[in-house]
Amino acid sequence: MLIIPNTKRTLQRYFSLFVALITSSFFANGARAQTTLPSLDEVDMLMTNLTVQLEITSGIDAMYNFDFKVAEGQFNWLKSHYPEHPLPYFLLGLSQWWKIVPNIENTSYDKDFFVYMDSAIYFADKIYKKDKENQEALFILAGTWAFEGRLNGERHNWAKATFAVRKALNYFDKLKGMPKTSLTPELLYGDGLYNYYVEWIKENYRMLRTVLWMFDGGDKALGIEQLETCGKEAFYTRIEAMYYLMKVHSSSGGKMIRALQISEYLYKKYPNNPYFQRYYARLLYYSGRYPQLYTVSKSLLERVDEGMFGYEEMSGRYAAFYLGAYYRDYLSNPEKANYYYQRAVKFVEDIGDYGSGYYHYSLAALARYAKQKKDWDNAEIYYSKILTYAAGRKKLQTEAKKFKKENKKRKKAAKKKK
Repeated sequence: MLIIPNTKRTLQRYFSLFVALITSSFFANGARAQTTLPSLDEVDMLMTNLTVQLEITSGIDAMYNFDFKVAEGQFNWLKSHYPEHPLPYFLLGLSQWWKIVPNIENTSYDKDFFVYMDSAIYFADKIYKKDKENQEALFILAGTWAFEGRLNGERHNWAKATFAVRKALNYFDKLKGMPKTSLTPELLYGDGLYNYYVEWIKENYRMLRTVLWMFDGGDKALGIEQLETCGKEAFYTRIEAMYYLMKVHSSSGGKMIRALQISEYLYKKYPNNPYFQRYYARLLYYSGRYPQLYTVSKSLLERVDEGMFGYEEMSGRYAAFYLGAYYRDYLSNPEKANYYYQRAVKFVEDIGDYGSGYYHYSLAALARYAKQKKDWDNAEIYYSKILTYAAGRKKLQTEAKKFKKENKKRKKAAKKKK
């Protein structure tokens, strides 16, 4: 379904990751402006027109800060001025995407996402058919198809995802050979992601090498350099570049200090973004920065309890686990830690994400505390869940089996005494 003016009309996770490496996104911030916007005849590219950029900056910032009412109001206002240009439709689609990001399993925004992205494709394709050298149309086509491929990959719609990825790469390749323009810094986003992740996937997921043989090789160091430049110089893709730099540097072989710097910046700039907040908490946890971890995690959990938009069980799981670690490892308060680990378990069970490491290690913490209190019945319950759901964690499995064996002997001994 297209929105046309005046009408109504893993391999799973890994595949999604590969799709993500070619996405090209746009960002703006949204208070409604009074400036007279230029007509399409007066500009070479709408995206790079300074007046337009000034007008949509507040909308993009509002979107990243999860104030979607303001953001979408600004994007719809832009659409009212340019009803046959793909940019406002793409921005509206991107807004739906960020509603999905905190909990990728949430499908309630999928329909609107595809409606807006399909509309952006429709209008961008009209421009491209008239002018095969139009970088703006090519950029939006590459970005929209990439995002569609990514979401279809997350939804395991492999045929649609594969089709979308091929379309995105086709437009992306066309852009590479074109002369430099004011849009060039934005293109570094796609280049950087491709160069880094195509090699990273080969190194970490050998089973995908047969899928990647048809793609050109990359360069991880160059990819990081391109993303850093994009994060400094681009307008539309700056925050997305920083988002991926944060993930790259927090992974094995990355620079944790740089990841923390970026994460702190994103959290402070967009304090109501649940994904940025919980990622910052995650990096604080892995860095052992417990005082800051407490502050960020406590705020995160309070927002979940208040029902703030985007702060759902997924965020609650992170916050409760980190608070449990704070009280156990930093304050040596096992009773308070136990309370938060129980909350972490409850959040996970509410969403049914039983494969989560946060779930397994929360159960282990609860089981050990129960053993310490000689609460054998509850310890048995927790260890039984570990045996059921943590099949790939050998140490926890061994610990659980040992307890079950010992508890069985304990029960037999208790019966004999009677």
